[in-house]
Amino acid sequence: MDRVFIEGLEVDTVIGAYDWERGIRQCLRLDLSFAWDNRPAAAGDDLTLALDYASVSTRIQAFAAQAQFQLVETFAERLAQVLMEEFQIPWLHLKLTKPGAVPAAKGVGVEIERGCR
Repeated sequence: MDRVFIEGLEVDTVIGAYDWERGIRQCLRLDLSFAWDNRPAAAGDDLTLALDYASVSTRIQAFAAQAQFQLVETFAERLAQVLMEEFQIPWLHLKLTKPGAVPAAKGVGVEIERGCR
C-alpha cells in the first residue's frame, strides 16, 4: 500500500471546553497519512491522478478556520470524515496534537485510524 503524508501541519482553530478557550484561537499540529495508489499518477506523471497534498492541506486549513469544537476527539473525527468523503481517501491515520494544553507536556492529543487499508 502506498501512502501520502502531511507532517506537522499547523492550523488555528477554536478548540477547548473551558470558557476562556471559547473566545480564542489555538494552534493544533496535525500529522496525517493516507492510503493512495500512486502508480496511476506516476505512470503518466499526472497530478490529476495523485492525491494532491496541497489541496488536502488547504482543505484542512479551511476546516479548522470554521471549526468550533470542545474536544480534539470531535475535531479529529469530523476532519477525517470530510477528507475521506471529499478526496475519496480509502484509509487515513491522523495524529492531532494540542501543544500547551498540559503545562508539563510538549503536547497532548489523539490519534485515529479510519477506513480500510
